[in-house]
Amino acid sequence: MITIVDYNAGNLTSVKRAFDYLGIPCAITPDPDAIRKAERIVFPGVGHAASAIAFLTQRGIDAALRETFEKGTPILGICLGCQIILTFSEEGNTRCIDLIPGTVRRFKLSDPALKIPHMGWNQITISKPHKLLSEVKTGDAFYFVHSYYPAPDDAACTFATTDYETIFPVAIGRGNLFATQFHPEKSGRIGLTMLKRFSEWDGNHAE
Repeated sequence: MITIVDYNAGNLTSVKRAFDYLGIPCAITPDPDAIRKAERIVFPGVGHAASAIAFLTQRGIDAALRETFEKGTPILGICLGCQIILTFSEEGNTRCIDLIPGTVRRFKLSDPALKIPHMGWNQITISKPHKLLSEVKTGDAFYFVHSYYPAPDDAACTFATTDYETIFPVAIGRGNLFATQFHPEKSGRIGLTMLKRFSEWDGNHAE
């Protein structure tokens, strides 16, 4: 069973629909106790980092996520869920959950032809292997919509990047936690392949 975390940050229905399409049992919940008992956790979301952290803290979901991470539960972060697992976000200048040391940075672009948010399809470059990327190759395109991006302190936490005037991480991970700035649930066949791999993942990143 996949547990999808509901923290008032949207994008839950499309994630659930993707797992339903794959025939993988899943449930949406804001209950921190249910999250603690989960076999696998998807931490999705779109929206504002400071508002999300306030909701997570108020409900005790942040603590539940830290506990499940520490005990080795496989966790997949998506979009905002890829950002607020870091230490600090420039969006609202807010402290985050700090599962991966690093900072969430706002795009600073000089090319007037490039817009913020970064929206639409973009190719990724694989930096290092990961089980969830085992069927993904450099040049595959995924769907993005975001104005901020994750920047882990340790380069070893970056598994894939994208170029949008600047090269930035789009797939990061540490131990049993993996997260993507792009939306696998909105990225067609290749994205569904990643979600299927997650449903089978034991939390060990090595091939």
